[in-house]
Amino acid sequence: MNDRIITALDVDSPEEASSLLAALEAARIFKLGLQAWLRMGPVLADTLRQHGKELFLDLKFKDIPNTVAAAVRAVLPLSPRFLTIHLSGGGAMVRAAVEAAAGSNTTILGVTVLTSLSDADLAAMGGALSATDTVLRLCELGIKNHVSAVVCSAREIKPLRERFGRDLILVTPGIRPAAAAAGDQKRTMTPEEAMAAGADYLVIGRPITQAPDPALAFRRIQVAITPRRPHPTGSGGSSGLLR
Repeated sequence: MNDRIITALDVDSPEEASSLLAALEAARIFKLGLQAWLRMGPVLADTLRQHGKELFLDLKFKDIPNTVAAAVRAVLPLSPRFLTIHLSGGGAMVRAAVEAAAGSNTTILGVTVLTSLSDADLAAMGGALSATDTVLRLCELGIKNHVSAVVCSAREIKPLRERFGRDLILVTPGIRPAAAAAGDQKRTMTPEEAMAAGADYLVIGRPITQAPDPALAFRRIQVAITPRRPHPTGSGGSSGLLR
């Protein structure tokens, strides 16, 4: 399950990044967002590669189609496993991004509604739909334009699965273990709940990276989301499996 947890590497220096990478030996995929990218960019991506880690490049591109396509091509040499774009950029922009990444090992990941936004926030911006309905609408637009993976909060997993089935890859931020503070996230869920609902990947940052022992925090989440194997049980001298 270590490849199902994407650790958000929100750091301010290469030294801090190297320290976390050394501590989180079991973690396989690390997300670089704007904070780390603007400070260190390709240098940090190279550090991940040197540690044998995979890159999730979370830059959330949104611009005119030609600009987004050019931006996608500009980062492809870094070989990110995932690269985010905003689905709200429109069908032509989404299609341009997907076409720009064609033939590479990079999956374009469509961002739906940020997990920091609530229904009230969307209404304040002029949106007429709830967060869930907005996510469904954006996913439909993404799929029509050949997106195969999206970012959504765990609260939208069930309706997405009901409408689009299991083939759509769901990457879920806003994950908070039961004892962790929600922070600036509004549509949250625990790791166990998100995986049970049908998430493919969990994006987790502060509950791991700001824990007193990041490796222990990662391991606890890893254990929590690992399916339990049936245990032998005895009855009248015979053994069986719990089902």
